[in-house]
Amino acid sequence: MQIFEVLERVEFPFMETKEVLEGVLVSDIISDASDGKVYLLVDHDTKRIWTYNEPQSSLKTQIYGGILAGMLRQQLKLFYRVYPLNIHSQADTEFQELMNKQLGSGRAKPIEEKDFSKKALDKYIIDTSIQNPHLMKAIDYINQFPQPEDLIRRFMIIGGQIFTDEVITEAFLKEEINSIKPVKLGQLNNGFTLFKDHNYSTRLIIKDRKIQGLELYIKKDDKSTPLELQVPVIYEEKFNKPGSLEDLIRAFKIPDQLPKDNTE
Repeated sequence: MQIFEVLERVEFPFMETKEVLEGVLVSDIISDASDGKVYLLVDHDTKRIWTYNEPQSSLKTQIYGGILAGMLRQQLKLFYRVYPLNIHSQADTEFQELMNKQLGSGRAKPIEEKDFSKKALDKYIIDTSIQNPHLMKAIDYINQFPQPEDLIRRFMIIGGQIFTDEVITEAFLKEEINSIKPVKLGQLNNGFTLFKDHNYSTRLIIKDRKIQGLELYIKKDDKSTPLELQVPVIYEEKFNKPGSLEDLIRAFKIPDQLPKDNTE
């Protein structure tokens, strides 16, 4: 297993990798402490290149990591495939197996300035598409990623649609079973939108260099006033809307005393 750190440069090509040589196991490098780094892990046993973004890593460095992972795959003659390690929680078996692998030498080489040409870099940037993804496939893919600790997702934007998480009652015959699911608020209007009522942490989900969605998180201990939606939204008719079971039972209850007819 080889590990490469993604580094930013102030001049062209603005990015490069450095092989991490210290440590015995992968867990010696990938730890709970976050200093905003992005890593590429090359597993020669399974022919996989894993991208790993620490929680505080910048969006720019994450994008560079995706570009460099593609270049690393070309260096290895395309026999390898690129996978996001962040899709697994730290408790997952596959994540733990990777953490316990030994670091060693391999045929992957650091990507440096000499490996870039302006034409090649333009090709990678052009391939980064912001086309609208398939809505349900994007939701399923986004929900595969574990939720960040100590954060709550407030909004999710896919294409021109905006969602928020609501508690949905799935069953109540034997016991009440609730789940949190994204509920569509509506379609964003043309123009620009400012989310200025909270200090949001944003998470951008990308698959095959296509943006799947943008998530906006707040801290779980956020004690600010309840959120009022301050973005331009075109609301759609909702024919099915979760309601209160108590209100439904109360609606069918016969009152003890019927009101007298108003003869006036």
